[in-house]
Amino acid sequence: MSDNGKPTLLVTGASGKLGQRVLELLLEANAGTIVGATRTPEKLAAFAEKGVIVRQADFHDGASLIKAFEGVDRLLLISTDTIGNRLDQQIAAVKAAEAAGVKHVVYTSIANVQENSTAQAGPDHYGTEQALIASKMGYTFLRNSIYTDMFLVTLGQAIASGTLYAASGDGKIGYITREDCARAAAAALTDGFEGRRALDITGPEALSQYDIAEIASAVSGKPVTYVPLTLEALIKGMVGAGLPQPIAEMIASFDAATAKGELEVVTNAFEELTGRKPVSVADFLAANKEALTQPAAAH
Repeated sequence: MSDNGKPTLLVTGASGKLGQRVLELLLEANAGTIVGATRTPEKLAAFAEKGVIVRQADFHDGASLIKAFEGVDRLLLISTDTIGNRLDQQIAAVKAAEAAGVKHVVYTSIANVQENSTAQAGPDHYGTEQALIASKMGYTFLRNSIYTDMFLVTLGQAIASGTLYAASGDGKIGYITREDCARAAAAALTDGFEGRRALDITGPEALSQYDIAEIASAVSGKPVTYVPLTLEALIKGMVGAGLPQPIAEMIASFDAATAKGELEVVTNAFEELTGRKPVSVADFLAANKEALTQPAAAH
C-alpha cells in the first residue's frame, strides 16, 4: 500500500497499445501509485513526466521481474506476443509476482480458454491461468474476445475488392474493442476485488463473417460478399502475400476455432465491471469509416 492509502498498481507490457491506454485510464481515475513495467522504459517517458513510476522488466529475466514487482499490491499481466516461449515467460511473471508479495493479478486471457483450444494461443493462456490457480494470490482472468480493431487491417482490402475471405465458416465471435479491453483491465485493477474470478470480456453480440460483410457494406456503401475458404486455402493465401508459414498458421487457427464455435461467447461481464456498454462492431466501423474506405491513409 502506498503512502496515499491507495494500492500500488503495476501494468506489464506498459509500452504496448493496450498497456499505454490502461496507464492513461489509471491516471484519469487518480488511481494512486502507478507503475509501468517494460523492456523499453524510454517509450514511457511521457508517462514518467505525469507521475508513473517506470521500471525495467524483462520476461526472460526472472530476477528483473521480482525487482520490478516489489512493493506492488495489484498487477496487470498483459499476455506477451512472443510465439514459442510465451508460456514460460508468463509463468516466470506469475512466480515473480508471488515472490514479490503481489496480492492480486489481473491477467488478459482469451475467450473460452481450454488446454486443447483450436486457436494456437489457447494452451499458453490456459497454462498461465493454471499457474495463477496454483499460486496463493488472488486473480482476475479477463478472457478477452477477439479485437474489433483488427478489422482496420483486414476490412479495407475486402471493401476495395468487394470480397471478404475467411475460413471461419458460419462461426461467430463476440468481438470487443481494444479500448473496451483497456477499460475492463483498468476497472479490474482498481475495484478492490480480492478473491478469484474469471470474466468473459465480450462485445454485445456474436457475429459471423456474413454479418461482418453486411456491416462493411452498410458502412462503406459498397457491396461486400463473404466467401468462405478452406483452412488450407487461407494459409496458402497469407503465405503468398508474404507472411511466414508459422504466423499464417497461427492466425488461421483462430478461424478454425471460430468455425468450431469456440469463440461464440457473449456475456454482460464488461458492463458489470465498468458500468459502460461495450462498443458494437457496427458503431466501431462507422466511427472508423475513413480508415476503412481509404486503406492507404490508415497506415
